[in-house]
Amino acid sequence: MFRLLGLVLKLVLGFVLVSVVWVLLYAAVPVPFTLTMAGDLVAGRGVTKSWRALGSIDPDLARAAIAGEDSKFCSHSGFDWGAIAGAARHNAEGGRMRGGSTISQQTAKNVFLWQGGGYVRKALEAWFTLLIERIWGKRRIMEVYLNVAETGIGTYGAEAAAIRYFNHGAGRLSPIEAGRIAAVLPLPKKRAAIDPSGFVRRHGNRLARYVGVVRRNGLDACLR
Repeated sequence: MFRLLGLVLKLVLGFVLVSVVWVLLYAAVPVPFTLTMAGDLVAGRGVTKSWRALGSIDPDLARAAIAGEDSKFCSHSGFDWGAIAGAARHNAEGGRMRGGSTISQQTAKNVFLWQGGGYVRKALEAWFTLLIERIWGKRRIMEVYLNVAETGIGTYGAEAAAIRYFNHGAGRLSPIEAGRIAAVLPLPKKRAAIDPSGFVRRHGNRLARYVGVVRRNGLDACLR
């Protein structure tokens, strides 16, 4: 029994050490690859991505992401407990499933883990969320998020999305362009920002209007 407990303790300590070093490494260097990207390669879809520093990405894209995905991004410590509780109540009532993940949680999942649910993945996501909040900080989290988030089939990050949909880089985006890229984020394999119709057009236009609200209310203050 003591031998088994010792083995478990060593495994836990080894995981903690490896995960901390991993997060420290990505605090300084661009994220080269993710499991989601590997899935696209296995499926034969290819991967298009191009890393871009947060300071060279039009700030309206971060504002649109905050408006659409996580309005409390700058004020929470990684988890929006009110949104999580609201999503749990909604899902318990039936109907279309709703998530309560913050941008920090989505970044942790996108970078270090795999897509899909399950208690193990959720627990690991929470651990990596705590690490990146404390080691990276908000600006780095948003920078990584805007570079690794899937923005279309085989397309990752702001730069690749801007070129694919609007034929120019992410350094200059109109509020409409930023809103439509952000509208794709929840379901990137089923939506496109170019010539959108239905939900993407409506939601993208709504997010474009909220860009100014985010700026005026200082909801992006941690990124300035």
